[in-house]
Amino acid sequence: MGRVSRAQAQENRQRVVATASRMFREKGTAVSVADLMKTIGLTHGGFYKQFASKDDLVDEAIAHAFAEQGTHSAAAGPDEASGEHEAARQKMIEGYLSAWHRDHPGDGCPVSGFAADLGREPDQAARSRDLYINGVRNRAARLATGDDDGMAQLCTLVGALVLARATRGNPISEELLQAAHTALTQNTTGQYEPQDTD
Repeated sequence: MGRVSRAQAQENRQRVVATASRMFREKGTAVSVADLMKTIGLTHGGFYKQFASKDDLVDEAIAHAFAEQGTHSAAAGPDEASGEHEAARQKMIEGYLSAWHRDHPGDGCPVSGFAADLGREPDQAARSRDLYINGVRNRAARLATGDDDGMAQLCTLVGALVLARATRGNPISEELLQAAHTALTQNTTGQYEPQDTD
């Protein structure tokens, strides 16, 4: 078999990163290099021609996930009018707490998708820390309203999604998504305000 061209090698590398990004969000970073390469249809040995280590791939997969989410989302920009920001915020909440997002972690938000692995793997977390923190801050900013920086709202989204995924198949999964949705949409600050029933 002939040598792979430089262009083909670059294309293969991009496929490995994109596929790893999806698989790691779906199954965790414990996915083996062998399984990853088999999924793509490339040889295990070919991996080490492209990457120094699996840790390097995890870093690139996290970067890819955040970049991909950035291009697919209607991110709230600093020039955005407040009405547009609120519409974007509502759209983010709806999408984040959807059954589709719950059921497709491989295509979902990297904040929730990589949180558990980075929490369990301190060495990897240290390598990816700045990238992940920037991703968290950017998503919180998309939820910010008035004096609220969006952090608590993001915690609500991520926590509800993680719990809904863990309980998928039981009615409580939908209840968790709906409870978070209600809490975040009671008013524009994202803070729950009890309704007077008298």
